Amino acid sequence: MSATAITDYSTQAAQAPPHPLIEFWQYFNENKGAVVGFYFILFISLVAIFADVIAPHSPFEQYRDAILTPPAWQDGGTWTYPLGTDDVGRDMLSRLIHGARLSLFVGVLVVTLSLAAGILLGITSGYIGGYFETMVMRLMDIMLALPSLLLAMAIVTILGPSLQNAILAIAIVVLPHYVRLTRASALTEKTKDYVTASRVCGAGPFRLMFLVILPNCMAPLIVQATLGFSTAILDAAALGFLGMGAQPPIPEWGAMLANALQFVQRAWWVVTFPGLAILFTVLAFNLAGDGLRDALDPKLKR
Repeated sequence: MSATAITDYSTQAAQAPPHPLIEFWQYFNENKGAVVGFYFILFISLVAIFADVIAPHSPFEQYRDAILTPPAWQDGGTWTYPLGTDDVGRDMLSRLIHGARLSLFVGVLVVTLSLAAGILLGITSGYIGGYFETMVMRLMDIMLALPSLLLAMAIVTILGPSLQNAILAIAIVVLPHYVRLTRASALTEKTKDYVTASRVCGAGPFRLMFLVILPNCMAPLIVQATLGFSTAILDAAALGFLGMGAQPPIPEWGAMLANALQFVQRAWWVVTFPGLAILFTVLAFNLAGDGLRDALDPKLKR
């Protein structure tokens, strides 16, 4: 091999595109807010996974000699309960840690259910069209016309207040967003040449929908699923606050807020810390969702 050929080969190798994951991280890393949100999500996920090890006390154990104990840095506080205790003597830090596990579990379950159902309805209605598409989309329009929290409350009222029914209600409420997004992406993709080529080669409807079209619709769905985490956590907290979600003594951030309202002026910590946990977690998922949108959308890449 001549020196010129070796030089050309080295130049081509140097100009080779980076690995897709490396390229994705480069674009994602440009959004510093998204990076901060990602690291916070990683932190809160580790806290939720190892809650039994990290939490200094049981979230259900009541210490009757330490009712409404202030945080450790205030007068009357103790490092035995770093963030203080609630109105029945339960450790606030332990309940917040176990509440993180519950909130992330709600987010994962809601996103999984709504995303799976949304993809199924959206891809089939976009590909099949006709009366089936009209029926599905009009149903989604009716659901979107109703206030989401009011619809969730109505579903939970019919099924009965519990965490399981709250998860099901939230999954139903956010379903139209995934259906409409999947349908729009399917309508765009099914007219492209690679779909026509697959059809000519003998691919059936099932293969065309789920193996040919769907993979090219996943980028916006991933972004929507990330933002759906924050919606699920916020709606679960709202239902818990209204007494329609997790029932006492389950350590859920919204229920903790509802139970502590009467102590707002006497014991600020029983309201402030669950509220901050909801705020930071929802904000982190929103920031990470913005970063994912920037990294996955080719139109936003510089």
